[in-house]
Amino acid sequence: MAKNNAIPSLSTRAPLELVVYGREGCHLCEDMISKLREWQARQTFSFEVIDVDSDPSLRLRYGELVPVLMAGDEEICHYHLDPVALEKLFTSA
Repeated sequence: MAKNNAIPSLSTRAPLELVVYGREGCHLCEDMISKLREWQARQTFSFEVIDVDSDPSLRLRYGELVPVLMAGDEEICHYHLDPVALEKLFTSA
């Protein structure tokens, strides 16, 4: 029996999972989250929002840099959603 060595297509891969590090009352965070939801209408991905103020190490790491959009250990952008960087992430996934 032959092995199937085909590379999974984008449609069969698990959806990309992103993380937004932000904080309560941050209008830039709310803007980024809103724009990510708009992107979800045309791209398959999930994201979770983590409040940096819930953990002293996150607060120290991100401080006033929020919001920060991450894909694994890779920072995609901060302060504002960067559509070029996000598109690059999807085309390289």
